[in-house]
Amino acid sequence: MQVSTVIIVKNGAKTIANTLDSLKEFNDVVVYDNGSIDGTQEITKKYDNVNLIEGDFLGFGPTKNKAVSYAKHDWILILDSDEVIDETLLQTLKSKKLNKNCVYLLNFQAYYKDIRIKHCGWSNQKKRIYHRHITKLNDNLLHENIIDKGLMLVELQGNVKHYSYSSISDFIIKSNRYSTIFANENVGKKSSSPFKAFANANFTFIKIYILKKGFLDGYAGLVVAVYLATSNFYKYIKLYEKNKELIK
Repeated sequence: MQVSTVIIVKNGAKTIANTLDSLKEFNDVVVYDNGSIDGTQEITKKYDNVNLIEGDFLGFGPTKNKAVSYAKHDWILILDSDEVIDETLLQTLKSKKLNKNCVYLLNFQAYYKDIRIKHCGWSNQKKRIYHRHITKLNDNLLHENIIDKGLMLVELQGNVKHYSYSSISDFIIKSNRYSTIFANENVGKKSSSPFKAFANANFTFIKIYILKKGFLDGYAGLVVAVYLATSNFYKYIKLYEKNKELIK
């Protein structure tokens, strides 16, 4: 299979074995570790098809582009260390002839613990496969994406199962990390205020829990809606504080 899978990771010991197990038929898996202290490196070294690279985190877009530079093949599959491809997607990738002028969409199924989140806007499609001589990921520090200007978007059969959160603590850790990256990326560029932070959080909760029917996911849907709302509050309140510090 002439597709390289590229994963960046920090402290992914709880999930990365499941991810790598689903990739055993790939002959090139690049794992770019940026400072794990939980044994992630030791786990990845058990897989013969994994090329473990250790380096700095430069923001999501730049770090993933750097990791791609270590791939053996020109077709790139971007995965996270808590994502698992299913058998249908594996067989699709083994049999389908890929077109260089396409960026390929994968179907995602999101989970909290072992509960599938069917609503909240979490189960969707994401651009994850591309030819590296045709395009690349943009340089966004957060919310990076594959540049698809002038290219066709094509859906592939199969699914990626996303096991991003196994506890409330995972939500808190990621909320703190991502909100800090957002504030650092936008300081001096975007305005913010305590009211904007509060209003954005409230709107996010209503959108996720009511408009996107998160309530149908029960307890897990409530957790997701609150997480996304508080994350947005922290993003804009941190940006407000950094903007204030900038003008002192």
